[in-house]
Amino acid sequence: MSAPLQADVSEDGWLGGRLRLRQPRAGYRAGLDAALLAAACDATPGMRVLDAGCGVGAVMLAAAARRPGTRFVGVERDAAAAALARENIALNAMEDRIEVVEAPLAEAVRSLGHAAFDAALANPPFFDDPTTLRGPAPERRAAWLAEEGLGAWCDILTKAVREGGTLAIIHRADRLADVLEWLGRRAGSFAIRPLHPFAEAPAKRVLVRAVRAGRAPLRLLPPLVLHPGAGAARHRPEVEAILRGPAGLDW
Repeated sequence: MSAPLQADVSEDGWLGGRLRLRQPRAGYRAGLDAALLAAACDATPGMRVLDAGCGVGAVMLAAAARRPGTRFVGVERDAAAAALARENIALNAMEDRIEVVEAPLAEAVRSLGHAAFDAALANPPFFDDPTTLRGPAPERRAAWLAEEGLGAWCDILTKAVREGGTLAIIHRADRLADVLEWLGRRAGSFAIRPLHPFAEAPAKRVLVRAVRAGRAPLRLLPPLVLHPGAGAARHRPEVEAILRGPAGLDW
């Protein structure tokens, strides 16, 4: 039986209603970035996947729904978010494949073991300098600001996966050079998919996949265009298939 719903928490459909997701009514709420990152997970049955900074569990729940037989461990330092993640795991009857560790990322990876995972997923906080933070609501600040810095996130992620394991990150397009530099200290075989709001606009996000100790040449993949045109609220059909169904993003 799931825990009673608190007044400051909503229960929403996720992945086109295939899943239920409890999340704060105010503060950071799962959206397009989380859905695209989950769709980019290409782990196979029997693999163990780390979701770094899992929040309420949106990414790993959607990834697990697409990837039967794959196990997920979410790490979250915020106690309230970790509690909601556990509620969401129970709400969707995935306790046998998903667990949550409540701890700072570096501490959790040390306790779980370096090279303990076959793959890692992350939607790291977009800012690591408080002076550049573009004014989110106070309740969203922890989700937007990486106090350790993006470089530390990349370093911890690459330590978490085994040699030959994969890492997938969604981040701001203007931080792509930083992501490549920091992941590139231990990983390679990069694949990059730009995410454009519409065809005529520059990419605002990028999905980056890397392989621990990979040596293959970098691949720049065809972009994913989210909307049919400027000002259009609806998504393109291929994006709707990701948001509301089992479609994934190939690498």
